[in-house]
Amino acid sequence: MSNSSLPSCNATQSQRTPTTQISRRAMLSTSAAGLLAATSATSFAAARVSNSSDFVIDEIKTISLQHDRYIGWPTLIRRSNGELLVAFSGGRETHVCPFGRVDVISSFDAGETWTYPRTILDGPIDDRDAGLLETPQGTLLATTFTSLAYEPNLQKAIAAAQQGKPTMAADRLERWQAVHRRVPSGRHKELLGCWMLRSEDGGLNWSSAYRVPLNSPHGPISLSDGRLFYAGVALWETERKVGFSTSNDDGKTWTNLVSLPTRTGDDFNNYHELHAVEAADGRIVVQIRNHNAANKGETLQTHSTDGGRTWAEPYAIGVWGLPSHLLRLADDRLLMTYGHRRAPLGNQARISDDNGQSWSEPMIISNDATSGDLGYPSTVEISPGQLVTVWYEKLPGSPFAQLRMAKWRLT
Repeated sequence: MSNSSLPSCNATQSQRTPTTQISRRAMLSTSAAGLLAATSATSFAAARVSNSSDFVIDEIKTISLQHDRYIGWPTLIRRSNGELLVAFSGGRETHVCPFGRVDVISSFDAGETWTYPRTILDGPIDDRDAGLLETPQGTLLATTFTSLAYEPNLQKAIAAAQQGKPTMAADRLERWQAVHRRVPSGRHKELLGCWMLRSEDGGLNWSSAYRVPLNSPHGPISLSDGRLFYAGVALWETERKVGFSTSNDDGKTWTNLVSLPTRTGDDFNNYHELHAVEAADGRIVVQIRNHNAANKGETLQTHSTDGGRTWAEPYAIGVWGLPSHLLRLADDRLLMTYGHRRAPLGNQARISDDNGQSWSEPMIISNDATSGDLGYPSTVEISPGQLVTVWYEKLPGSPFAQLRMAKWRLT
């Protein structure tokens, strides 16, 4: 794989182990990894539901401090020293625009207070979706991908202005054009890719961005055998692939992407935004944002019981909502957290007490959103049964999305 750095990027400076809309699916728009795992997907019935946990929501609040900016797609981790760290796409005007950058905020008091955001990557074009991991070596890995999804909107606005029928305010159009001029004409596509940054000093300093084979919103995870495991999608490649990559050197280099199987009748081009967790029994569970006709808008799941050599055909788990974030709790149960973009608009979570073979009824973390521009929640456990979830949400009466946080607990 190439470790070439992102050109002209200003880089300064985890969890165990559409205004004119372009659809996110279009923006992000096989072969099997091997034989099916020994336990076939057909043995997992989507209707199978474990007992729902009792839970209490203690607090919900907005934690971002830049209320004049659109903030999206965060990832929350709890570091080994107890610090909470959130990475997100900040500095934006809207869901699709050229201004995205990777920002981070942190809390040293379990989410009571948060720092002002710091930018760790601001490339010449749009930087989106920020993932985070603290590796067993204490290294912080931040992930993102670059996008030109704003470009059709910009070209339409330029054409409309030239025809005397402006669709974008003049000062706004000037800003968009100025950003686009950061890159010489004809070279913008050179900047498209999936990227990673690393910090070996707790986030004080960050490397330049280097290319990795794939992307997913919440980034890689650590496995018990010492490998880092990254499930996601190879964006902007000639051949789109959905699968995983691993690293044996603390995230410095990554293997070529290994494809995951496709469910019978599915088009793998309609698989997006994966996340993984290693269960207590050693199986690796991967969840997939699905936009195929079957179970459209639901989360699909696959798993491997042999360290990733073979995988079950993806199967439905009876969960409408996406994309998901997976966490192994202190008591070895699994928690999935996901956005719910139909009534009740908000974020939900489910528990599995059998290593992902079944999932509880939903626990509603939030249900008072006023639009579907929300979600991408991720959750950490600050002490046994005590949880913090962070997501993004477009606030009522505002054109901007902000970071929201819930403190909640299992009872």
